[in-house]
This record gives sequence, C-alpha cells and structure tokens, in this order.
Amino acid sequence: QVQLVESGGGLVQTGGSLRLSCAASGRTFSTYFMGWFRQAPGKERDFVATIKWLGGSTYYGDSVKGRFTISRDNAKNTVYLQMNSLNPEDTAVYYCAARATFSYSDSPSGYAYWGQGTQVTVSS
Repeated sequence: QVQLVESGGGLVQTGGSLRLSCAASGRTFSTYFMGWFRQAPGKERDFVATIKWLGGSTYYGDSVKGRFTISRDNAKNTVYLQMNSLNPEDTAVYYCAARATFSYSDSPSGYAYWGQGTQVTVSS
C-alpha cells in the first residue's frame, strides 16, 4: 500500500499562485508515476500533471500547460504542483495519485492510490 497526503490548498485571487505538496509513504518503491488530478463540482476527475519518479519525465493536461509545474523530491518522497496564473476555472478539489505501472497514463483509472484531496478556490 501507498499512502498519500496532500497539503497546500486554499483560497487565492485570479492571477495568483499556490503550491501543492503530496507526501508519499508505505511501499513507495512500487510507484513509477505520481500525478495530480482535479475535480470540480458536477464534473469528472480531470488529469492535471504526472511525473515519473525515475528520470523525472513530466506530462501535463492541455489546460494547465505553461502555468503549472510538477516536480518531485525523491529523498522526501514528495511531489509538488506549482500553480501560477490561476483563474476561476482552476477551482476544484486537487487529488494526488500514484501509479504502480511503468507506462504513462493520464486516466484516473490508471492510478491505484489516492490522497484525500485538497480544495483550491480561485476568486474572480
């Protein structure tokens, strides 16, 4: 099992920035990718970004490219999501997820482990 705990959500004005953190514990050696997804009320859970633990390759959803940056600190078993130029459409619960398969995936079904989520609210 892998346990994930997110932190760093909150309320920010349009154009502002936030940094989310996700601390992983447990069988982290079985994790190949760590990702972020988000879900707004009444909508599906959408892919935001993912990073490969070994090598650090990154992938982003189209709506956040150029604004969000995913990074990791292997020594701390922690993944970060730096979010800049936020707008009200970014308002959602953000979830950290871990994938125990070597190949890349941007689908929620491809991730076996999930955190509890952290709320991000962007005011206009």
